[in-house]
Amino acid sequence: MIRLVKLTEEELKRYDRQIRIENFGIKAQEKIREAKVVVAGVGGLGCVASTYLAAAGVGEIVLIDREKVEFSNLNRQILHWEKDIGKFKVYSAAEKLRKINPNVKIKEVATEINDKNVYKLIKNADVVVDGLDNFKTRFLLNKACIELKIPFIHAAIHGLIGELMTIIPGKGPCYQCYIVEELEEVKPTPVLGATSGVVGCLEAIEAIKLIAEVGKPLTGKLLLFNGGTMEFTTLKIRRLKNCPVCKNL
Repeated sequence: MIRLVKLTEEELKRYDRQIRIENFGIKAQEKIREAKVVVAGVGGLGCVASTYLAAAGVGEIVLIDREKVEFSNLNRQILHWEKDIGKFKVYSAAEKLRKINPNVKIKEVATEINDKNVYKLIKNADVVVDGLDNFKTRFLLNKACIELKIPFIHAAIHGLIGELMTIIPGKGPCYQCYIVEELEEVKPTPVLGATSGVVGCLEAIEAIKLIAEVGKPLTGKLLLFNGGTMEFTTLKIRRLKNCPVCKNL
């Protein structure tokens, strides 16, 4: 159970505009300040989501990524600059996030998520945000989140298209109800940087809503964004009775 501590005068000023949101208020901000969010993957989605989570005052953000910054990342991974090429993404991103909001604790984990470390990496998180680019690791993370009963916010992008789904263990379908088995990967993935921006921001909104307990989460639904036509579409996703991950919840 999160123990809430009163906001300081500085925090009241910094977060004034979001505290003013209807049904938000000081209590919601206190919950955000005490929360821990894991961002798995610090690429296009992870950079944007972590930026707005830090700006919103999330107490602790854990960045997990094994890769180093490459020149081709710069069109969309906004926390990585030319000077960061060759540096681990988690350290590049953490440097900028600490400047955005020095009150937020940033933890860098430069490692690959696998079946041996996934439970340890996300343990005690309030929310896990998907910034990944492959099915195998998403399946691992989805399974671990279901078993540890941690909300998992999935997102993916391709070109001008993005998708978003919020998985709350026991309250709707999981990621593997939607994607039953690994699909063929398209590498390198074509993507417009602004697509990462739109979908990464939506991930941050969902995470903040869950932590602050405001609004209605995107549970049991898949939100599709088509930047080519500027359309948002919401589809219902049902739990699979024989889902190997969540059928027993």
